[in-house]
Amino acid sequence: MATSNPSVFLLTVNGQIEGANFPEYDNLYCKYCFVYGHDWAPTSGLEEGITQITCKGSQSSHRLIWNFPLETTFKSTNPSGWPQLVVSVYGPDVFGNDVVRGYGATHIPFNPGQHTRTIPMFVPEPTWRLQKFTSWLLGRRPEYTDPKVVAQGEGREVTRVRSQGFVTVSFHIMTKDMKKLGYDTGPSSPANTPSVTSGWSTEEQPYNM
Repeated sequence: MATSNPSVFLLTVNGQIEGANFPEYDNLYCKYCFVYGHDWAPTSGLEEGITQITCKGSQSSHRLIWNFPLETTFKSTNPSGWPQLVVSVYGPDVFGNDVVRGYGATHIPFNPGQHTRTIPMFVPEPTWRLQKFTSWLLGRRPEYTDPKVVAQGEGREVTRVRSQGFVTVSFHIMTKDMKKLGYDTGPSSPANTPSVTSGWSTEEQPYNM
């Protein structure tokens, strides 16, 4: 017989990495991974992945379209360490070498429902001009050994970076048993109480950063 007092809550993340805007670059692909706290654990789906290579269409738009699906479920006892999505975009330089074109991260939305995030991207920059010239000549741009560092902040305060490009991600968020554990991510107004089906909260709610 199922217990009425759950010990964990569930967070289901569905959606897609829709595309990107990098006016100066083409033929790009995107890698993604999730970063989360010690109390969190994935129960199903993929924690990381890589999109196909895409190029800009014949239209004047600078958009690159991936429409790459995201689907994973987490369990936790504590909202601390709420999952973040880390994305890194790569493409060829003038010598044909794959180099990083941008890193970025965003927290998974807290409220159930549909959400869209536009993630500003950045790249590490060499400290000295000689390093910049050498990295261009050898096709070795500065990169993080582990892209997850962009979600942690620790150790990044000494990194020189340059902003370039944006990645757009859409989310459909569902939660289960958060209220039973004393956590409420829904709206404060009773008139807009999230609908619940089998314990899953799926009501679409606006999310303010």
